[in-house]
Amino acid sequence: MDDKKQNAARFLKEFKGNNYVFGVDCMNQLGDLTAKYGKKVSVVALSIGKEWSRLYQEAVKNSLENSGLQMAGDIIEGARPDAPVDNVYRIAQEIAEQDPEVVVTAGGGSSIDATKAAVAYLTFKDMYPDLKDYFGMNTVSQMMEEHNRNILPVVAVQVTAGSAAHLTKYSNITDFSAGQKYIIIDTALTPPAAVFDYRFTTTQSVDLTMDGGLDGISHCLEVIMGISEEKYEKAEPVSLLGIDLIVNNIKKAIQEPDNIEAREFIGLGTDLGGYAIMIGGTNGAHLNSFSMTDILSHGRAVALLNPYYVVFFAPAIQERLREIGKIYQNAGYITDNIENLSGKELGIAVSKGMIALSQDIGFPATLSQVAGFTDEHIQKCLTAAKNPKLASKLQNMPVPLSADTVDEYMGPILYAAKSGDPKLIKTME
Repeated sequence: MDDKKQNAARFLKEFKGNNYVFGVDCMNQLGDLTAKYGKKVSVVALSIGKEWSRLYQEAVKNSLENSGLQMAGDIIEGARPDAPVDNVYRIAQEIAEQDPEVVVTAGGGSSIDATKAAVAYLTFKDMYPDLKDYFGMNTVSQMMEEHNRNILPVVAVQVTAGSAAHLTKYSNITDFSAGQKYIIIDTALTPPAAVFDYRFTTTQSVDLTMDGGLDGISHCLEVIMGISEEKYEKAEPVSLLGIDLIVNNIKKAIQEPDNIEAREFIGLGTDLGGYAIMIGGTNGAHLNSFSMTDILSHGRAVALLNPYYVVFFAPAIQERLREIGKIYQNAGYITDNIENLSGKELGIAVSKGMIALSQDIGFPATLSQVAGFTDEHIQKCLTAAKNPKLASKLQNMPVPLSADTVDEYMGPILYAAKSGDPKLIKTME
């Protein structure tokens, strides 16, 4: 496992260089990292006043003060789960009132995503007052170029293992009035620097540990399934190692929350998921998760759906899928001889292995097990998949779909996820 840890660290250094500080007991380096971008700092932090967050917030403040940086004002409350639109507007307004040179955002993925969107909105709200104008690909970069404005630098401090929002160009924002999540995909939103002290993840709840860890697997999985042949050589070792680290350590992290070694491996694995989605991109399960925000967290939705997408994609990615399957097989979750299987049958075997891991840690395996789920959620997913602003997810699939083929092929995947019967899935063999 030490070799895997060293390889993970090497990949992350290759990814971020000296702009990313990660490991155990490294929060004290935040101040020096932030000082490169300004002296007057606004801090956005999740769950002000809560016992679980007090330690990391004190560590953030101490590191900034020890490096001679000035707090621009009181700590700004971060965003609720799924980064609601109204939280983005509020954070933007409070940052504007403090008028900082740099923003430090500390928390989980949703709060970091909201802060990324908030600094963009703060810069262009006079011309684009509706956040919906920011959704899609490269919208912020286009605004910056057209209007010759720069957004405030954001230094991201991650405290939960999962989304890797601190490392990526993605900002997922939810319009709860419509019950739909949207996404900004733009390198302009990638934090120029980040810190992740894995010790602080020991305060994660069991549910958050499961959701975050399996979300990390989903990032690696969706990238390696859907990436082009030209980029596969770069993405494969990163993605497979990320899956390996999480599959083999998530149960221990759940059973022994203070096991710092298990937490470190989960943190490294989910960080590799962040690297993976900057090489490639996510696809089907992530797209559908955007339409289930009322009943499922993002991480839980993608983890529940991906075993069924594996079956659909299997005929197009057989060799890639065998490499993924070997990880689950070596961990004891697949007993079939996957070398002798092909096409849809191979997909079903790997799907069963993924579900076996979920069941081993007490995670739901079907949509019908989710409180509040109805067939209306399936129809909502199918409608959203035809939205042009979410088209990148369809095109990232190893079996690309169009708005015209969504109902024919995505519909059976979702009904299979409802019932747990992969035989319902229609493939393009």
